[in-house]
Amino acid sequence: MGGTTRVPAEPHALALLRGGARAAVAVTVLDLHLRGAVRAGRPGTMRTSGPVTGAPLPALAKAVHASLYRPAGMGQLLERRAVREALGALRGDLAGVGLLRRFPPGRTRAGRRALREARSRHPLPARPDGLSAGDRVLLVALYGDRALTLLAPHFAREAGLTGRGGTTERELRPSWDRGSGGGGFTCGTV
Repeated sequence: MGGTTRVPAEPHALALLRGGARAAVAVTVLDLHLRGAVRAGRPGTMRTSGPVTGAPLPALAKAVHASLYRPAGMGQLLERRAVREALGALRGDLAGVGLLRRFPPGRTRAGRRALREARSRHPLPARPDGLSAGDRVLLVALYGDRALTLLAPHFAREAGLTGRGGTTERELRPSWDRGSGGGGFTCGTV
């Protein structure tokens, strides 16, 4: 099987492929923050700060933005119905194009290859200088906490995305379905 692997176009889809639901939502929150639509609330929480500007939003971003009308930490946000449903649909989309397996849950060989190819085209820089908002979101999708702490350290810490109890590097094993019509997976290294 040679050739180029289909790499998801949306950073939150890459993040889901790399690190599961928590990673996808963290990337989505960062994207909304960089657009001026989400800010850190009380320590460890996030909230909306205004309307979303820029390009139209994918379903997960719409769900996250709408769900943050009430401030929430990452755990609460992941439990909100609209977010769970959007994650389930995204998992289904990735499974439909052969990047995720439904059972046993996890990345397919094509999914692992897609991540490797995307990382080879977009290496993590040593410094954040000169990166656009889109570049930052993509790098966090591909590299998780390392990129988040390099590219948005204050917001990530204040919003609870990193630090005590916050990480984009793990997926809760029993939460594959959680009633959302999709599936989850644990992440390995790529």
